[in-house]
Amino acid sequence: MSNQIIKSMRKLLSLHCGVRYIRYIVLVLLFYPLTVLGAQGHITVKGQSITIKEAIMLIEKNSNYVFFYNAADLKNIRLKNINCSGTIDKVLNEVFANTGISYLIQGNDVVLKVSKAESTQQVKKTEIVGVVTDARTGESIIGASVAIVGSATGVITDMDGKFVLQASPKDVLRISYVGYTAKEVKVGNKKVLAIDLSEDAQALDEVVVTAYGTGQKKASMVGSVQAIRPAELKVPSTNLSNSFAGRLSGVVAVQRSGRPGADGSDFWIRGISTLSQATSPLIIIDGVQVSSADLNALDPEVIDGFSILKDATATAMYGTRGANGVMIVTTKSGQNLDKPIINFRVEGQISQPTKTPKFVDGATYMELFNEAVKNDGSPDVLYSQDKINGTRMKLNPYVFPDVDWYDEMFNNVAFNEKVNFNIRGGGKKIDYFSSISVNHESGMLKNRSKDFFSYNNNIDVMRYAFQNNINAYLSKTSKLSVRLNVQLRDLREPNRGIDDIFADAMNSSPVEAPVFYEPDGTTSHVKWGTTDRLITAYQGNPVAQLATGYNDTFESTVIAALEFEQKLDFLTKGLRFKALGTFKNWSKSVNKYSAEWNKYLLGSYEQNEDGSYSYTTNRVGNEVSTDLNNTIATAGDRRIYLEAMVDYNRTFGKHDVNAMLLYNQDELVNNVPSGDTGSQRLISSLPKRKQGLAGRLSYAYDGKYMAEVNMGYNGSENFAKGHRWGFFPSIALGYNISEESFFEPLRKVVTSMKLRGSWGLVGNDQIGGERFIYMPTINLSGMGFTTGIDQNYGLDGPVYTRYENTNITWEVGEKINLGIDLQLLNSLNIVVDVFRETRRDIFQKKGTIPTYLGTGKTDVFGNLAEMKNQGLDLSIDYNKAFSKDFYMNFKGTFTYAHNEITKYDEAPKYAFQSKVGQSANVNQGYLSNGLFLDEAEIDRYNQQMGSTLGAGDIKYLNVSNMHGYGDDIVDVDDWTWIGNPTVPEIVYGFGPSFKYKNWDFSFFFQGVAKTSLFMSGFHPFGDNSLRNVLQFVADDRWSPTNQNVDAKYPRLTRKTSLNNTNPGSSGRTSDYWMRDGSFLKLKNMEIGYTFKRMRFYVSGSNLLTFSKFDLWDPEQGGGSGLKYPTQRVFNVGFQMTFNN
Repeated sequence: MSNQIIKSMRKLLSLHCGVRYIRYIVLVLLFYPLTVLGAQGHITVKGQSITIKEAIMLIEKNSNYVFFYNAADLKNIRLKNINCSGTIDKVLNEVFANTGISYLIQGNDVVLKVSKAESTQQVKKTEIVGVVTDARTGESIIGASVAIVGSATGVITDMDGKFVLQASPKDVLRISYVGYTAKEVKVGNKKVLAIDLSEDAQALDEVVVTAYGTGQKKASMVGSVQAIRPAELKVPSTNLSNSFAGRLSGVVAVQRSGRPGADGSDFWIRGISTLSQATSPLIIIDGVQVSSADLNALDPEVIDGFSILKDATATAMYGTRGANGVMIVTTKSGQNLDKPIINFRVEGQISQPTKTPKFVDGATYMELFNEAVKNDGSPDVLYSQDKINGTRMKLNPYVFPDVDWYDEMFNNVAFNEKVNFNIRGGGKKIDYFSSISVNHESGMLKNRSKDFFSYNNNIDVMRYAFQNNINAYLSKTSKLSVRLNVQLRDLREPNRGIDDIFADAMNSSPVEAPVFYEPDGTTSHVKWGTTDRLITAYQGNPVAQLATGYNDTFESTVIAALEFEQKLDFLTKGLRFKALGTFKNWSKSVNKYSAEWNKYLLGSYEQNEDGSYSYTTNRVGNEVSTDLNNTIATAGDRRIYLEAMVDYNRTFGKHDVNAMLLYNQDELVNNVPSGDTGSQRLISSLPKRKQGLAGRLSYAYDGKYMAEVNMGYNGSENFAKGHRWGFFPSIALGYNISEESFFEPLRKVVTSMKLRGSWGLVGNDQIGGERFIYMPTINLSGMGFTTGIDQNYGLDGPVYTRYENTNITWEVGEKINLGIDLQLLNSLNIVVDVFRETRRDIFQKKGTIPTYLGTGKTDVFGNLAEMKNQGLDLSIDYNKAFSKDFYMNFKGTFTYAHNEITKYDEAPKYAFQSKVGQSANVNQGYLSNGLFLDEAEIDRYNQQMGSTLGAGDIKYLNVSNMHGYGDDIVDVDDWTWIGNPTVPEIVYGFGPSFKYKNWDFSFFFQGVAKTSLFMSGFHPFGDNSLRNVLQFVADDRWSPTNQNVDAKYPRLTRKTSLNNTNPGSSGRTSDYWMRDGSFLKLKNMEIGYTFKRMRFYVSGSNLLTFSKFDLWDPEQGGGSGLKYPTQRVFNVGFQMTFNN
């Protein structure tokens, strides 16, 4: 027994020591960039434009060597940029290269000798100062090589793109940088040179990040992949996705809301290809799968690469995760620099609503209410003319209230601030990149809670983002990378939902009560106004509901990745192993504070002799406590992902070979299991696991002919045994026709041309929204019976709520892509792709089970539907340098994606109502034919839509009769599919950018087409409601005095008219309420000025909108327009970069 205890203690001690050593290793890795390491006999000399004497002093300071020389001999030696490391001989050879200095080492003594001829020759050279910039953007190029042709003399440009070297008038300088075409410039008599480099068509984006973060040469790529420059994602928005629309070919994006902290865009890659809820693309940041919220929180300053994978060649390898396309983001790494690069950016923003609906004034509201009561014969009491006149003349705000609820709750502007600070640097052993971003957003709500209580409940969002990347080069062939991303979000907002607050402004009468009644000196609480025209349950006060409570929400996301890379050249050249482990944890806590409010009605009132009014108030019900009550809610999850990969990249003469084999596994765990029952909470607590293999083999011959084969083999727990694994292959071919000799005569016009084609399968296992959908579910007390003489005896028994189907399996998409890459005149780049996807085995609830089979309400699910999605995407990029000071770039994109259901399990009453042949996002509704002229027309027209008809009501077409069914009645079954999809089928964007000397200017237009929106939820008055009236209703409605059958609004009714209103369950969706949702926006505009290392700029977004629909911003979509509006943003910024 004692031996076992001793062994256990030894194991525990060993484990404790191991943990301690690991902790020391991590600390060394983290703080390694902050130390200076040296080794015996190893010398490092670094410096920009230093003298030979300064270089000698550095060597003496960091070693035991002592130099002997004549100082006068070194006076005329030119300045040099030095960056060398190694033995004393290697360092001295580099330092004294082309100087005429020779040396002799005796022990620790170094004796220098200077050739007089060389020294004299140096005097003839003069100092040349120059700057190297990008010909397209005008931005400085850091690290460009500047060398004198025919000699070993050369320097590297500094942080400002500048260089200094000694050269004679006869010398020719050669300037080069990766991704740019090298240029040679003769020095002549010039002392200052301004040199611009153009992007090399062959080398530009030489390596593009593709599946699993592996790089492929752009020239040999055959898949449909778009890489975008991070600078193009910098727009005045706190959400990255708001820069997608129109800028990314193949991406459909719309911004539906301007709410702070939740104003990101909805986006899809090549539209929507499935009927399931899983339509969003897979998003990968540094190898970690993240949400769209995590992507939105990423500052463009930290992005190094951004790629969109669109076809099966790129996405098949992800199997279950890549069916809807993949976005891959890589963040910046450090660099081997003499001095770290420090970048600072600060921005201040003013935002205002793009457009909001307008309401009628109080007096007009009452006149329209009276008209509605008369139209439908409602028993409601009419507003008296004295009441209308008193309101119009604004005699007293408490007796004759006229409340603009929208104005009471909302400001016209909000203020936001953004700050980013990042540093980049390192050495040969370790490099690092670190960034911190702070965003502050405030809402456009007025701080009404402060008018009555001690707390502030306006929307206030603080967001913090930290990015830290460290690369440790363990040897010449191995690298260890640590990446850490932390996002913190602190939110204060009203306890009432934001959308509800906007709805309150719509749903409240402006004339029934003031916001509050004056204090009477005895009542300790606020006397909130309300109305007795509605029963107590429906009595509201928008300001009271807004002000009485708030929520404090704190969210944190931690994403950590550890990656190890080992080159295996000792086995065979080009072989590499890489392992990745990632951890992501998200947590959220909400503190909810709410209180009740006391309602008051206006009692009696009278006018005083001086014209003022005296009035009394009556409380509704008993007094309620106004103390704040507190509840807490939490949520969270964590994801662990492991990946191991071996890849091979080798060139044999004209043969390029690339291969990769990868294993991955993923686990997602709910930190706070939820559910109404114990079994639901149990299932919610179970981890979700996936695993798979991926492989790629590609071959290119002579840069002309290319072939690539990919495969993904993935397992999912969502299916029964025998169906859990799916195999998803793809194949692609490419032909660089411009590399052929017969193409030579065309090269002056067509610089390059590549043809591409791909076919492949992708899989989707997110099919039902529930766990283990193939298993049956049973309610143990679902149904029963009652019996007995007095019907007083009953029993309940188990009931199936879902039948078992073990054949449920993967939803599979077959993707075909044809593409062409063109470059014309060495300046115009055009990429066109035509695509088609056929999605089969789409998960669906069965709709064709006859009732006589006795299944009742039991659900039956299966892989029953099919769908196709097709279209094209286009991008153009044009670059032109008009002079050394004036540059221009033009960029444009066009995306068209149309989906269509080709198979669906259904039982429509009429064949034309089948979903087959329709888009997944098209609405069903009725076809209108104007308004009824009078009662005589109603009598002749057999329309039965569930409500009593009157003159001025909407008249519908007999659709069934139009299709030959011989039905003479227009009823609720006469619906059909109407309009375009609510998700745009066409998205496009275009705009230029200009650079003149230190000034830059750009603007960008973005638009959508082939989309419809449906107005709803705004109809005046209504059942149990006193809904306000939008101005357009008052301006163009049918009325007894304006019997216009083509009016924009039918007759007003006090009660809800099922015939006239929209939407669905409480009304009739029809093309009467359908509007063209297409628009063109001046999405962004920016002007900036660069002075040395500083840039000042002013920018804006959502500046102008051109659309047939003008009631609110059409990008928000349908409804009443009363939700948090999209924002017009004006931005002022300052950015500075330095490396002191």
